[in-house]
Amino acid sequence: MPKSKTIFSLAVITPFFNEEHCVEAYFTRIIPVLNKVTQEWEILCVDDGSTDKTSEHLLKHAELNSRIKIITLSRNFGKEAALTAAFDYVHADVVIPIDADLQDPPELIPDMVKLWKEGYVVVDAVRKSRADSQLKKISAWIFHRLMRFLTDGKVPSNVGDFRLIDKKAVNAIRMMDEKTRYMKGIVSWVGFKRTHLEYSRPGRFAGQSNFGFLKLFKLACDGIFSFSSKPLKIWLYIGVMLSGISFFYACFLIAKTILYGVDLPGYASIMVSILFMGGVQLISLGVLGEYIARIFKEVKNRPIYIVDKTHGFEDE
Repeated sequence: MPKSKTIFSLAVITPFFNEEHCVEAYFTRIIPVLNKVTQEWEILCVDDGSTDKTSEHLLKHAELNSRIKIITLSRNFGKEAALTAAFDYVHADVVIPIDADLQDPPELIPDMVKLWKEGYVVVDAVRKSRADSQLKKISAWIFHRLMRFLTDGKVPSNVGDFRLIDKKAVNAIRMMDEKTRYMKGIVSWVGFKRTHLEYSRPGRFAGQSNFGFLKLFKLACDGIFSFSSKPLKIWLYIGVMLSGISFFYACFLIAKTILYGVDLPGYASIMVSILFMGGVQLISLGVLGEYIARIFKEVKNRPIYIVDKTHGFEDE
């Protein structure tokens, strides 16, 4: 815990992956905000295996400002792994993850700190609106509603990685060494006293998002299968329901045959039934496969990330 909430250290952590067009504006906009909040601040940038000039731009700023620290990973491990690396290296009293594109406005940081000083351990930034494509808005709405249903509301809706996290919650997050990472769920799972701020999320000011539809779909699957066993239960209920329907339909056919004799078998209805049941079985096997794949990943116990080099840390 900090000595007092008037003198405290604050760290902003940001994963970077091919964000060379955002680096200059990122520091230009975020540093003045931090100077207004506290004099003990640092920015921890995680270069997640960028293949453009992101690393060079980050190093240039780090050489000019000792409060900027850099962790360079050996390859692209993904945003969740990059955030995990940042949490492992950070030691501030207050930690704020934020994206490099600054769609999440850093100007909210003073308001977050104010709520933290009131006693809240986690302050979530809730998106009340977002400047995205209609398809992305619809898919996000579906995902958040599905996630809320499957996790019984444990993962808040319309909340990204942008939030304030007290040191005690960061220490709890470090204890969770699961290999399939869904940081939004992990931060929610640790609990603690929390509140939220609402804001309107603008579009990117530079570059393009590295999260295409397939990456977002994979992240959604990681969130669902890492924090809920309901998909298994749902397919159990579906199986019981279909078995019940099949049993009553079989009784109906037996009674019909006894009363009216044998009808000419229907090829089309048989094919539809076979294809339908085959599809249901394949989907249920796929759901089982998702859980088994995650068990396989945990058993291998490979590291979540590998650090290539660091810059700005005292123990270098």
